[in-house]
Amino acid sequence: MLGIVFAVIVVISFIFAIFSGNLCNMSGAILDAAGKAVTTTLTLVGAMSLWSGVMETMREAGAIRRLSRMLSPLTRVLFPESARKGKVENAVCCLAANLLGIGNAATPLAIDALRDFQESVPDNGRASDDSVMLTVLSTAAFSFVPTTMLALRQAAGAKIMFELLPAVWINGIIGSLSAVILTKLLCKIDIYGRKRP
Repeated sequence: MLGIVFAVIVVISFIFAIFSGNLCNMSGAILDAAGKAVTTTLTLVGAMSLWSGVMETMREAGAIRRLSRMLSPLTRVLFPESARKGKVENAVCCLAANLLGIGNAATPLAIDALRDFQESVPDNGRASDDSVMLTVLSTAAFSFVPTTMLALRQAAGAKIMFELLPAVWINGIIGSLSAVILTKLLCKIDIYGRKRP
């Protein structure tokens, strides 16, 4: 579907460029945008590689396991079933990656955590409440250091960088709290005829 949308946009742009006499400008813009895309990609890859390496080093050193124990009061509230079974290490890694603002590095961790969460529920084709909570938290994640946003702003030549952090934190806190509260409430609603605690 995305390929079709992209193709339609390219064709429409090409037609408008021909009729408006801007075909030469369009060619220059395409080459310029391609160069900027490569630069932006390299900037993002550098930031993500750094923080992914830090996360893997922390995991190998056992810091994630200790962090998981420190966060056990929080994980018992967010993921009660999985926390009881001790299957929250990948979820803690995912949340830590989101705190650092590296959502792309958090994705494989979230997939592993969701796999762990689903092992504890019957295979009925429905997500467990813990899986739903992790998905919502990953989507509406609070970022203490929004690494990806800062890297993109730096690549775009922005002058204001860290001054935006208080607004990002306030927005993240409100979004995450709202997401947790609504998810907890909606998980209590019986829409599939399942028994709820």
